[in-house]
Amino acid sequence: MGIGFYVVMAAQFFSALADNALLICAIALLQQLKAPPEYAPLLKTSFTLSYVVLAAFVGAFADSMPKWRVMFISNSIKIVGCGLMLFEVHPLLAYAVVGLGAAAYSPAKYGILTEMLPPSKLVTANGWIEGLTVGAIILGSLLGGLLILPAFGNWVLAFDLPVIHNKEQVALLTVGLLYVVAAVLNRYVPDTGVASKPLKNNPLYLVKEFGHCVSLLWRDRLGQISLAVTTLFWGAGATIQFIVIDWADQKLGLGLSQSTQLQGVVAVGVAIGAIVAARMLSLRQTMKVIPIGIAMGLIVPLMVLMPYMPQIQLHEPIKIAGMALQMDVRMLCIMILMVLVGGLSGFFVVPMNALLQHRGHVLMGAGHSIAVQNFNENLSILMMTWLYSVLVGSGLSVNVVIVLFGFFVAGCMYLVKLRHLRNQAEHDDLALLEEHKH
Repeated sequence: MGIGFYVVMAAQFFSALADNALLICAIALLQQLKAPPEYAPLLKTSFTLSYVVLAAFVGAFADSMPKWRVMFISNSIKIVGCGLMLFEVHPLLAYAVVGLGAAAYSPAKYGILTEMLPPSKLVTANGWIEGLTVGAIILGSLLGGLLILPAFGNWVLAFDLPVIHNKEQVALLTVGLLYVVAAVLNRYVPDTGVASKPLKNNPLYLVKEFGHCVSLLWRDRLGQISLAVTTLFWGAGATIQFIVIDWADQKLGLGLSQSTQLQGVVAVGVAIGAIVAARMLSLRQTMKVIPIGIAMGLIVPLMVLMPYMPQIQLHEPIKIAGMALQMDVRMLCIMILMVLVGGLSGFFVVPMNALLQHRGHVLMGAGHSIAVQNFNENLSILMMTWLYSVLVGSGLSVNVVIVLFGFFVAGCMYLVKLRHLRNQAEHDDLALLEEHKH
């Protein structure tokens, strides 16, 4: 892959690690402010708003200069957002600034893959980037859960450091350091030599050009299928993050810190699925994973049965990474289900993501393509997290929400499958992959 690729991966890991740790810290701050429960999913809404509002501009911005510089500027914006939270700006507003940096970062992060690597390596590269991103989600969620523990904050405060006066500052300064590490790594990402495109000064032109790119990708027979799948996946993934927290609190009696560990278990499954997909599948085999998405949606409602499983202690402890964990039957079943849901998700989204990047690069260029992808995926996140916030605010049971969510995902994936079969009946879609091969 080359050293440059691994530097990009390292920078992405630390940036995503900080994003996810900061989300947990922000949820804890909302709880400390006694904000209504529906504010927690609105954090994700505020974070993703920039992806949608600025979609017409961030792609052109990413293509207007070397990608390393775009990533460095973007991580600097994230540092500002984290600093605002440190100075007691409302978490919803501060996390929105972090989202602004993330929106600018994403087209550069994914776009540089298509500049560095040939199409034949994109599935493998996506396996790497999704695996590391999910690893960052796992560790970020666990780190956030650790940072909000009073014991950790008190331990750091015992050193009597001059600039740290409370536990919230300890957590936020730790996250800020992670963003600094990511920004430093960005400076070592090599220039790929791909010519930059001058940034147009007319915003109306950029909006019109972006609208054309959106239409172009949705009309493409392969692009529309892969875009529909990734759009659904990211919207569903953002929503299930909050579903797991609320479900673990209401039905399992776990606090926020322990609930983040279940999020980490789901993310472990996604990483496993991503790695398996990267090893097993090529671009020409991507459409075979659509039934996996349907299966994932149908398995999610099994969560409502988990609290009724017997809490019988296992005779032998479970060994994970060399550690012996004493566990009951219920918790073992919950962890298996979480890994399964995550594994199916990772297996079907990684090849679809690679296919979408390839088609977008062929049709319109890397930066514009990723901006279109981000617009659709984050519009899905906005809509689904907002809807979840409304359902929570209306007092609907979390079990009802879980069942509705699972069947919604399965139904949407079934419609995508029907659309693909219709396209295949009319054309040989996979022949499109041979375009521009040489």
